[in-house]
Amino acid sequence: MFIPATPEEVRNLGWKQLDVILITGDSYLDSPYVGVSVIGQRLLAAGYRVGIIPQPNIDSKNDIARFGEPGLFWGITGGCIDSLVANRTASGKRRRKDDFTAGGINNRRPDRAAIAYANLIRRYFKETKPLVLGGIEASLRRIAHYDVWSNRVRRSVLIDAKADYLLYGMADNTVLELAARLREGRDVSELRGLCYAAAERKSGFLNLPSWEESAADPAAFEKMFLAFYRNQDPRTAQGLCQKQDTRWLIHNPPAPPLTEAEMDAVHGMNFERAVHPFHRRDGDVRALETIRFSITTHRGCYGECHFCAIAVHGGRQVSSRSEASILGEAKLLASLPGFKGRILDVGGPTANMYGFECQKKLDRGACPDRRCLYPAVCEHLRPDHGRQLALLRKIREIPGIKQAIVASGIRYDLLLADRKRGVPYLREVIRRHVSGQMKVAPEHSEEKVLRCMGKPGTSSLLAFRDLFRKLTAEARKEQFLTYYLIAAHPGCTQADMEALRCFATRELALHPEQVQLFTPVPSTISTLMYHTGRNPWSGRRLFVEKTAAGRELQKKILVAKESGFRYENAGRKSIKREEKSWEKTRTLKKIPRKNLPKR
Repeated sequence: MFIPATPEEVRNLGWKQLDVILITGDSYLDSPYVGVSVIGQRLLAAGYRVGIIPQPNIDSKNDIARFGEPGLFWGITGGCIDSLVANRTASGKRRRKDDFTAGGINNRRPDRAAIAYANLIRRYFKETKPLVLGGIEASLRRIAHYDVWSNRVRRSVLIDAKADYLLYGMADNTVLELAARLREGRDVSELRGLCYAAAERKSGFLNLPSWEESAADPAAFEKMFLAFYRNQDPRTAQGLCQKQDTRWLIHNPPAPPLTEAEMDAVHGMNFERAVHPFHRRDGDVRALETIRFSITTHRGCYGECHFCAIAVHGGRQVSSRSEASILGEAKLLASLPGFKGRILDVGGPTANMYGFECQKKLDRGACPDRRCLYPAVCEHLRPDHGRQLALLRKIREIPGIKQAIVASGIRYDLLLADRKRGVPYLREVIRRHVSGQMKVAPEHSEEKVLRCMGKPGTSSLLAFRDLFRKLTAEARKEQFLTYYLIAAHPGCTQADMEALRCFATRELALHPEQVQLFTPVPSTISTLMYHTGRNPWSGRRLFVEKTAAGRELQKKILVAKESGFRYENAGRKSIKREEKSWEKTRTLKKIPRKNLPKR
């Protein structure tokens, strides 16, 4: 069943008023891959009357008022991607196309969508039910955060949107508890995974440097962010307080990740796996082409790449579904109209994290002084690819399924650390679960840049490359590795990009054509480095390329057709100039070692 998107659907259900009205910056795709769909379907399954308004026109009352007012709350999300990331390229240019908008033209989602939609509701409904922000845009902007698009430290989006509550993380269970308490008239201020504004700070909560201090002083911002980042584990996190103007942002500890049974229940709901008919006149939604015949096996990621937002939004703990649940979904996909025998992805944020976790983390929380995969795979993790290996074999046995592709990307250092089943798993994937190319993400080759990224060195990459080539030859297949690479990350100079180009040519036999420019999304460690210009662990200053021309030049070095790429003289002068200029940058106040995160 679709979540009702029109008044006619509401009337057909016999509902006189909705309990919850959801607003989203995307076209409405009813899929387990889409957060607003999961939230809406969970509320429906719990007995609440829910409607959804996708991409309302912010210049008119017609869309936002189509259902009237909700009985419990308005739920607002910018969409599956932060609206500024969705609307702007890494160079700041307006994107013309949009995979999450019907028809593919990027003309329906406003910048800072969460704020725009909150303002829209307040404009036409003066005294209304609570406004609740959620989704990745709200999650990453829930505290004072550096915003590259305005080049300043902004307040929490909760404050700027004048919303009542913010649910961060995946929020599956939190939203159900919020709805129940609002319906019963009970206090919601103790809910885990919730933020709200208050007149006074909360006793027993950790006091962060204020928004004003963080905005004025990069050292205070660094101290604030590191304290925030350290308190993301549900088992060990403290509650946080941060003064923002005259009010206090109260940040409750994170909600626990879903259990296996809860994950199974979410993916067992009756999703339509289609675009709502409301959008049919506007055209197809391109994102559906990938996600309709794909399966999510798990949530979360303990890789903690510094440029990635998953640790702050999705969590560091991997929560896996049961084999029975995944096989049931595979059978369902095989029965759907339009299925041609291929499941396009079986995986999650990283495909080969399915089915195992660190028992120490499950018992006591994530380690405050070490990471699961960096600088090397932790001995306590004990990776085991056996469950995914067995799962893939059983999926292949389902009638109607010709191939199930592992397209999410494989963490090669994790695979190599599994000395018992790592090679058998890779052999199976190469023979039966790759469609010509396998994705891996080394991101760079230079050690100092990789340290800034929180990525392993090149030795594990080269070992994996050799193993992949060997097993591919044994399988008598013509298959290739696809490498994700990043330009202009904090700490990366033009000289480093020249070195990466040489490494790619010499070691990977690769001429990169698709290279991603680093995008400083809110609430990541890499964005912290971009803003402050220093490495938070060493305290040393970093070169950070912030000019549009310099960032594009780093990318061109890697994708140029000729060595030296016709910029050779200008490029060499620029390299010397940039490496000298950052030496003169302002020195930040020294932060005591006890306030720095351990590694």
